[in-house]
Amino acid sequence: MEEARWYVVHTFSGYENKVKADLEKTIENRNLQDQIFEVTIPLQEVTERKDGESKTSMKKLFPAYVLVHMILNDDTWYVVRNTRGVTGFVGPGSKPVPLTDEEIAALGGFMSGSAAAECPYREGDYITVIHGAWEGTSGLVRAVNDQKQTVTIYVDMFGRETSVELNFTEIRKE
Repeated sequence: MEEARWYVVHTFSGYENKVKADLEKTIENRNLQDQIFEVTIPLQEVTERKDGESKTSMKKLFPAYVLVHMILNDDTWYVVRNTRGVTGFVGPGSKPVPLTDEEIAALGGFMSGSAAAECPYREGDYITVIHGAWEGTSGLVRAVNDQKQTVTIYVDMFGRETSVELNFTEIRKE
């Protein structure tokens, strides 16, 4: 039996959620749960400051793309390809190319179905920056984003507290 792989599907801009919903409904209606396992839209948490207030929202990591975990065969290709809003698979011609293990690992934190490692940091932890522009800086963890594998600390810049987002690889717990 063919191995299930992750494939990238291109959609019309703004149709990602509709494609995901329609595809999931079709999978259920045609009883394809044993061939198409997951449809996901990689999301990233983004914090924006507007009028002095922080607002957190989820933004699509790859607008106009949906990821599908499936066993590729004529039936699954046809179902996905003919879902309204889908313009095609990513790959040369009509041949879908699966994501590599490295690409999937890099996306790990952004994909809902993936098993993310236990987060080593918690709010209130005291950390020191060991790499990057803020090397040598210490601070209290104010926020943790498991998906992006980042923490937020506040540093004193020009006499005011400024939030700095740091990758897990740039810090160590004190």
